[in-house]
Amino acid sequence: LNNDSAKAPRSRGFTIVGIYNSGFQQFDEQFVIADIRHIQQLNKWSDNEIGAFEVFVNDFDQIIPIGNAVYNETSSTLDTLTIRDKYASIFEWLDLFDFNIFLIIGIMILVAGINMITALLVLILERTQMIGILKALGSSDWSVRKVFIYNAMYLIGVGLFWGNVIGLGLLVAQQQFKLFPLDPDTYYVTEAPVFLDIGYILALNAGTFLLCLLMLLIPSYIIAKISPVKAIRFE
Repeated sequence: LNNDSAKAPRSRGFTIVGIYNSGFQQFDEQFVIADIRHIQQLNKWSDNEIGAFEVFVNDFDQIIPIGNAVYNETSSTLDTLTIRDKYASIFEWLDLFDFNIFLIIGIMILVAGINMITALLVLILERTQMIGILKALGSSDWSVRKVFIYNAMYLIGVGLFWGNVIGLGLLVAQQQFKLFPLDPDTYYVTEAPVFLDIGYILALNAGTFLLCLLMLLIPSYIIAKISPVKAIRFE
């Protein structure tokens, strides 16, 4: 990008033949799609001169090292900017959005784990006499704990199944029919974007299942503290 602000700007009249809407007001207010030869004539450039050019990368995660490499290969009279530098406000908004996603997912998993712990404690209290009978018949604490843990795993699986059916159904509906439009002046997009990745979905389900299961191991230790005699008499 050649920074030459000393020259006075020149103006020409153009005929508007179409209006585009990119969804980004910041772009729509500043950029015009036109023949590059008009710009070269206005700036008195030769046919091989331009004001800027773009370098496209396949992996967005490599944009910073690639931007540094381009900067190192560029002369001191020219400047280079990555898209993150040029439109910092947009990417700061996206980074904040990503943080909110992880925060919401963490809160949801925590609430789900607490609900499962509560459900397991209720099951243990409702089956206290059964626990006492099983212990009196010679069952070990671990074998009795496994009964309740397997039951809780079943409940987790059912919850994940219906959660996926409802959640993925809404996501697919949003992806296909744009059920939730947004104001592009505020959110930079015209509708809530949806990106479905089977790897992310499986990882989220597996992580939720394992975390809830680990949280259930702690209350299951209550079974080891239950006395068979007192449990049989429990009402």
